[in-house]
Amino acid sequence: MNYVFGPVPSRRLGQSLGIDTIPLKTCNWNCVYCQLGRSMPLTNERREYVPVDDILLETEQTLKSHKNGEIDWVTFVGSGEPTLHSRFGELIRGVKTLTTLPVAVITNGSLLYLPEVREELSPADAVLPTLDAGTAELYRKINRPHPQITFERLVDGLVAFRKEYRGKLWVEVMLVRGLNDTTEALEDIARILKRVKPDAVHINLPTRPPVETWVQPTDDEGLMRAMSILGNIAEVVHPAEGTFDLSGCKNVVDAVISIITRHPMRQDELEKTLAQWSTGQVSDALSELESSGRAQVVERNGVRFWSASPSRYPRK
Repeated sequence: MNYVFGPVPSRRLGQSLGIDTIPLKTCNWNCVYCQLGRSMPLTNERREYVPVDDILLETEQTLKSHKNGEIDWVTFVGSGEPTLHSRFGELIRGVKTLTTLPVAVITNGSLLYLPEVREELSPADAVLPTLDAGTAELYRKINRPHPQITFERLVDGLVAFRKEYRGKLWVEVMLVRGLNDTTEALEDIARILKRVKPDAVHINLPTRPPVETWVQPTDDEGLMRAMSILGNIAEVVHPAEGTFDLSGCKNVVDAVISIITRHPMRQDELEKTLAQWSTGQVSDALSELESSGRAQVVERNGVRFWSASPSRYPRK
C-alpha cells in the first residue's frame, strides 16, 4: 500500500487506520520536535499531491480486508500537513461513503483560516489541530512555520473553525522542556484555548525521535503545571502500546516502510510487531530492512528508532 497504513495503536483512537494524502515531508511547519525529520523545503502550496481515486481505492481495499472490530477509526494523518492536499474535502466525503467508522483528521491547523479548508473538514467526526504556543515569538521558535502562516492566522483559523464545526475538536499541545512548559508559556496557551473552546486538550510529549537532538519532553513537574493551568479539559496522552498491522503489503519490508514513513517505531516495538515470525526470520527482516536503503536508525536519548531513509535528522 502506498497511501494507507496500519491499523496502528493509538491511545485516543484505538486501532487507527491511517491515510496519507501527501509525500514525505510536505509541510508548512518545521517543528523542532517532529518525528518525521526536517521539512526541506517548507511548502504552503495546496495541490493534488496524490490522485484522489488512488487513495480511495486503497482505502476501500484495506477496509474490505479487515474484519469488524479490527479498526476503530479511519484517520487522515500525513507525512507532513494533510490539508495541503487541494481535494481534501472529496477524500473525507469519499471515505464516508466506504465505511460507517468515525473519521479523524490530525492537522497542524495552519490552514483553518481559509474558509474552504474549514468547509472541507466539516464532515470529519473529530479534528485534532495543534497549538504549542500562545505567542507569535514562541510559535516561530517551536513550529518554525512558512512565512505565510502567521500566528494570528493560526489562532483566527482555530477560533473560526470552532464556531462552525459540529464534531469533536481536540486540540493537541506538545510540551517541550524549557520552551512551552513554563508557567508564563502555559498561561499564554490557556488564554488562546479560552477563545477556541475545544472539547478537549491533549497534552503530548516528544517521545518519538524529535528532529532536533536538544529537544526533551517536559518532566513530571511540567506536566502537573500544564494540567493545572490548562484546566479540566486537559489530559496527558501517552503513547499507546501494541503491535502494528503489517498486512496489505507484498512483503514485510514494504509493510514496515509504509508505517515508519509516517510513524517511526522503537526497536522494541518493531521486534514485537515482527514476533509472529521466528527469531531467525526477525533478524533477517531487520537486516533486509537496513540493507534495503529505505530505512534508517535514529537514536535519541539512548533509544533506537526506525524511520524512513528520506527523513532528514541532524546527528548532533
